[in-house]
Amino acid sequence: MLDKSIPYIEFEMQRKEQQKLPERKLPEGYSFTYYQPGDDYDWQLIETSVGEFNNLIEAKTYFQKTFAPYPEEITKRMGFVKDPTGKKVATCTAWWTKEGKPQFHWLAVMPEAQRKGIAAFLAVKITNRLHDLYPEEPIFLHTQTWSHQAIRLYQRLGYEFVPGTKDFDKGKEILKNLGIESFNR
Repeated sequence: MLDKSIPYIEFEMQRKEQQKLPERKLPEGYSFTYYQPGDDYDWQLIETSVGEFNNLIEAKTYFQKTFAPYPEEITKRMGFVKDPTGKKVATCTAWWTKEGKPQFHWLAVMPEAQRKGIAAFLAVKITNRLHDLYPEEPIFLHTQTWSHQAIRLYQRLGYEFVPGTKDFDKGKEILKNLGIESFNR
């Protein structure tokens, strides 16, 4: 869940190293699947549930603009976690930046499924997918102070802050006050 009680400052992070990632498992009864046609509504529900969008219409607009033009790519790049009932409760995508660089994109876990290790599982799964798709290339991700809980996870997986974004020093100070002090490994 996004923490909108603090100022919003954007960051870019990257993972240069190709070191092996820790293995993560899903809770019993949960499963992983890649996007299938029709899963766009599930993506919209998940992303809206964590506060990335104010409503499903905004989420649908973003999905249609960003992912829908690439139907073959999203079936290889957008992952979901399903709960024991089959409901999709989490998503993350192995995408690319505007410049064509590998990008870890849109990690989200519905509030009722949080704190079960699902985000860590998806982060490892999608990072590995990006390494498969882009061997030897650094992986980028966009994040913000509102995602400070996810930033801790990203750092454990070898992602590091890329200095130079607007208000980087102000953002560093906000994160430091939240207990995130490591800005370089």
